Amino acid sequence: MAITAGGNLNSVPTPQKQTLSSNYLDFTGTTDTTWAQQYLPDLMEKEAEVFGNRTISGFLSQVGAEESMAADQVVWSEQGRLHLTYTCTVTTAASNLITINDHIDTNAVYAGASHGIRIGDTVILSTATKTVKGMITALPGAETLTVAPYNSNDLADTRIGMADADTAVIMVYGSEYAKGTAGQTTANEPSFKSYSNKPIIIKDYYEVSGSDTSKIGWVEVSGEQGQNGYLWYLKAEGDTRARFNDYLEMSMIESVKGSNDNVVDSSSHMGAVAGQAVGTEGMFAAIEDRGNITTGVDGTDTTTDLAEFDLILAEFDKQGSIEENMLFLNRKTSLAFDDMLASVNGGYAGGASFGVFQNEEDMALNLGFSGFRRGSYDFYKSDWKYLNDKGTRGSINDKDTVGAVRGVIIPAGVSSVYDQQLGKNLKRPFLHVRYRASNLESRKMKTWTTGSVGAATTDIDKMGIHFLSERCLIVQGANNFMMMK
Repeated sequence: MAITAGGNLNSVPTPQKQTLSSNYLDFTGTTDTTWAQQYLPDLMEKEAEVFGNRTISGFLSQVGAEESMAADQVVWSEQGRLHLTYTCTVTTAASNLITINDHIDTNAVYAGASHGIRIGDTVILSTATKTVKGMITALPGAETLTVAPYNSNDLADTRIGMADADTAVIMVYGSEYAKGTAGQTTANEPSFKSYSNKPIIIKDYYEVSGSDTSKIGWVEVSGEQGQNGYLWYLKAEGDTRARFNDYLEMSMIESVKGSNDNVVDSSSHMGAVAGQAVGTEGMFAAIEDRGNITTGVDGTDTTTDLAEFDLILAEFDKQGSIEENMLFLNRKTSLAFDDMLASVNGGYAGGASFGVFQNEEDMALNLGFSGFRRGSYDFYKSDWKYLNDKGTRGSINDKDTVGAVRGVIIPAGVSSVYDQQLGKNLKRPFLHVRYRASNLESRKMKTWTTGSVGAATTDIDKMGIHFLSERCLIVQGANNFMMMK
């Protein structure tokens, strides 16, 4: 089925700073002069909002929090896994030797000699066709281990079922020592990894001449901040403010860090020097770098979608197992979830705890969320306008269907991280915004007016309204996030 969108819409803002025939009814044009001068038109004064509520901001306010910062960057540390599990290779099955490759998340930080397996540890060693339980009896090399199976049937190469170069997974599940032996002399240090992000400065500007601030128009307009009247500049200033608020959110979602050879680095307007990385890490970039990606639940088949969703749950089981999560989805994917859930239980919305909304179902529904439970997980589903609107991600997704972002799954609640600037563990939302502020100034959202209109700051006959914010997004525990593409 093909759908043709409505056209001939005056929908895109232009850099015009005054009332023109292009943005108001024209009674002076050659085609309109005759009838306009003879007959009074039935003028509908109220401006029609044909695009509904045009703003897309509100996503971060629903799922995150905001906190001030005083430095040029935010640095935080995330703890590693508690248990010792690694990928490895069977090097010589006859002598029960294995070589450690990486830890289970394939992070090279833990490769080779940095593994934590010790003599006396009891382990499970598994390949695609065989699982053996044994003990570490020797460490012949920095990366090699000797596994002594508990079952004598596993001693011979032909019976261990593992050939040279077989890939395997090894997991420590305890230890065992003989009576009267000395204790363990090797300690394991906690593993962690540090991340950082830097704020960016976002700006916008609206300008109107002093004369045009007093002009009365034909059409009553409404600004995004509640202003209304017949002064066109109220509309334009309100639109600029609303668009800037959207930019603040979109920047936190879409931004990427610049590389050292990025051409943006040398842009003169940023005051950057060659080789200096710019940009900031947005939510999409953080998930693609450290989180999870799925192509499942695309509406192809409800049975298939349910099986794919269960695979998503299985992946969450392997990560932090955060019990409460939010789904922000485009229209197609949201309907796919509706069909999938309806095929299982038509009353799914009543099965969730709504814990993130203080256990008040009405609050969740008022925010546009519906909840359901699958396994031990509670989910709160909402349509995300940003992914649907033709003026935002909707058009991008229509163009690049392969890389289209269909939705995100975000953990609710807080995580515990070590703040290197404060030197202590803190509990913060998985997703939150940091903005630059001090006792002197807050750069969360700055607005100021210049020119000679109102409280004059210059002798220029105009009013300029400036908008500025300096902020960055912190994505903690990205391994608990899921992007749907």
